[in-house]
Amino acid sequence: MIDTAKFIGTGAQRVLAFGAHPDDLDFGAAGTIAALTAAGAEVQYCIMTDGDAGGFDDRDPEETARLRHEEQKQAAAKVGVKTVHFLGERDGFLEASHDVMRKVVRLMRQVRPTIVIAMHPERKWDRIQASHPDHLACGEAVTRAIYPAVENPFSYPELLHAEGLEPYKVPWLWLCGAPQERENAYVDITEFFGKKMDALRSHFTQHPDVAAMENYVLQQCEENAVRGQLGKGKIAEAFHAVAVNASDTIAGF
Repeated sequence: MIDTAKFIGTGAQRVLAFGAHPDDLDFGAAGTIAALTAAGAEVQYCIMTDGDAGGFDDRDPEETARLRHEEQKQAAAKVGVKTVHFLGERDGFLEASHDVMRKVVRLMRQVRPTIVIAMHPERKWDRIQASHPDHLACGEAVTRAIYPAVENPFSYPELLHAEGLEPYKVPWLWLCGAPQERENAYVDITEFFGKKMDALRSHFTQHPDVAAMENYVLQQCEENAVRGQLGKGKIAEAFHAVAVNASDTIAGF
């Protein structure tokens, strides 16, 4: 089990969080992000698709995308995130292509994060709705970008030679929405659960039944705390945390 308290408590972290759609990070990690920013960490978001295929109203996709951009910016601000990048991929068509990976590597080299947060690339068979193909593609693109591309000067050499973006070794990858057997890190968000819910409520185009959404999220977070053995009355978010470049990591092995 990974001790997440040491990451939250230092306040010296720089975090880059990737979601497939506007609202994905708010479901999976907004409480953790609120805790990080409250401790002084800098967190930036990257949303890969415009979310143009989401929602329940008969609205033009371009208008949907515009609204969802605004919703995500508002949600991010509620957990202390000031910078939101949008890759502009089409909702429902995201792939771990080299074009997408190049964009991810570019952003990682620019931000140089201590922790990268992303969606899990493995499907959850117990609730397949949690494994939207765009979620899996987000996780796969980020994972493949982290190793080896972002740290390899020969990967996408134009980023180094034309843009001056030096290779960078990412220390940690935290994947949310993991199958339960992969979970190894739980963050106590009891103090920040209200901010998480405020962020989720910002996505008004996505919630035809706000009360049902809130009840579901609370139940999931309570169950996370039980699995993480955090104690009675606690609320948590769960991750599959991977030490990409630890002190004993040997390059290429």
